[in-house]
Amino acid sequence: MRTACIAAMCLLSSAVAQAQPTQIRVRGFADIGSTTFNAGESFAAVLGRDVGAVFGGGGDAVFPQRVFVSVRASRFRRTGERVFLFERERFGLGIPTTVTVTPLELTGGYRFDYGWRVVPYAGGGIGSHHYTETSQFAGGGEDVARPFLGYHLMVGYEIRIARWIGTAAEAQWATVPDALGADANSAAREFDESNLGGTTVRVKLIIGR
Repeated sequence: MRTACIAAMCLLSSAVAQAQPTQIRVRGFADIGSTTFNAGESFAAVLGRDVGAVFGGGGDAVFPQRVFVSVRASRFRRTGERVFLFERERFGLGIPTTVTVTPLELTGGYRFDYGWRVVPYAGGGIGSHHYTETSQFAGGGEDVARPFLGYHLMVGYEIRIARWIGTAAEAQWATVPDALGADANSAAREFDESNLGGTTVRVKLIIGR
């Protein structure tokens, strides 16, 4: 009986070892999602709402130790109008204003890959969040274009639907402190909101093993 148990454990260990990848896997991905910004009142005042669609893509490297590293670029873009705020009351000025947020993020994490069809994962990292705000008839120095450093945490799960194709769903929380409100005419200054981060949920299409 003892010999049979030892033999079974050896066979199981061999099967697990064979099931695990032995090489670095490099994949590409594209994603679409929605971000709810931390500076909700400021975004709602200028753009009409604090939630917007984000589009992105990038690539990752998965190591045999179940560790992964990914690089992702994305963009949020929406047009609203310049506003005048008095005691938190909004008065639209009818001047179109376009806000664009372009994060470039580096993430490291761990995949709970034990041979299951569904692979959960979690990670965190840093990013450069480029914020631009442009409007018609803007005077000198009124348009904004600045990069800010941010940090993020994320969780998700991946499902293989074919040998070279997978899909994933993710949730990410990001903080980008001291990014908004420096401009005296900024809505963020009126609402005392300075964080450009937010919570993003997205789905991904993955090309690669």
